[in-house]
Amino acid sequence: MSSHGFGKVGVLYGGKSAEREVSLMSGTGVHAALCSLGVDAHLFDTGTRSLSDLAQQGFERVFIALHGRYGEDGTLQGALELLGIPYTGSGPMASSLAMDKIMTKRVWLEAGLPTPGYAELTHETQVASAAASLGLPMMMKPPHEGSTLGIVKVSEASALLDGYRHASKFDEVVLAEQFITGRELTVALLGRGATARALPLIEIVAPGGNYDYQNKYFSDDTQYRCPAPISSALATHIAELSVRAYRALGCEGWGRADVILDTQDRPWLIEMNTSPGMTGHSLVPMAAKAVGMDYPELCMHILKDARCKVGRAGQAQG
Repeated sequence: MSSHGFGKVGVLYGGKSAEREVSLMSGTGVHAALCSLGVDAHLFDTGTRSLSDLAQQGFERVFIALHGRYGEDGTLQGALELLGIPYTGSGPMASSLAMDKIMTKRVWLEAGLPTPGYAELTHETQVASAAASLGLPMMMKPPHEGSTLGIVKVSEASALLDGYRHASKFDEVVLAEQFITGRELTVALLGRGATARALPLIEIVAPGGNYDYQNKYFSDDTQYRCPAPISSALATHIAELSVRAYRALGCEGWGRADVILDTQDRPWLIEMNTSPGMTGHSLVPMAAKAVGMDYPELCMHILKDARCKVGRAGQAQG
């Protein structure tokens, strides 16, 4: 397969977020895959190189393989819009909304979508009232981090303050969230608008039920069941819910919704990832494989959708 007239392509990776290590793995994989298909692809580390350097590279489009702040949160997307460089994934607004777990919940609740109850904490004096309204166990999360960084499950009142203090190391605001007991599912999504579609669902079974940073990226003990062993009717319902959640935020290109299926088989939307991992342990490539799309094909599919979203909708259709 040739480069399809993409010209010089940048693979943006690394970055400055707490997820830099994962992004380096994602970007390296994407770059190798695109090169294997004849694309003139070049790695560009946004954590060590400047925006002016990016502007001078002559990239005709870029694949964003960044995770977390300054890569997945709309800031880079806005810069690329100003530079007129078509890019993969969601635009500035959807990226920013999805990166903020509290804003995501507000949008989903307005759209009538199921997501666990929550409280927004800015000071440790609010912790007790949050526990009283949400009950225990409860999750504490920094709203602007990904890859399970800073997330704490608090099961006892005596651990509330420690949980809050840990999560608040990562963010000024802490999201306290009702804990839903159930099965952990993830739904990979491709496309935009009316053409957005879900790939086969994946169930994640982590050691001891703890799908943390280590188990997510480095452990071989976490089990992934794809397609998830649930009824086809329930799988269809969850897929449709995930597509609605993706559209409600204005996401496009690709993404991944995380869902908890409770003990009564009710799905709850947890978060939306607009620049998911593309490592050897990552879930979007796994879901794509289940429909016969290998890793290089998936990278090419995402790259073809690269475009500017603000006022230049027709600029770079691939």
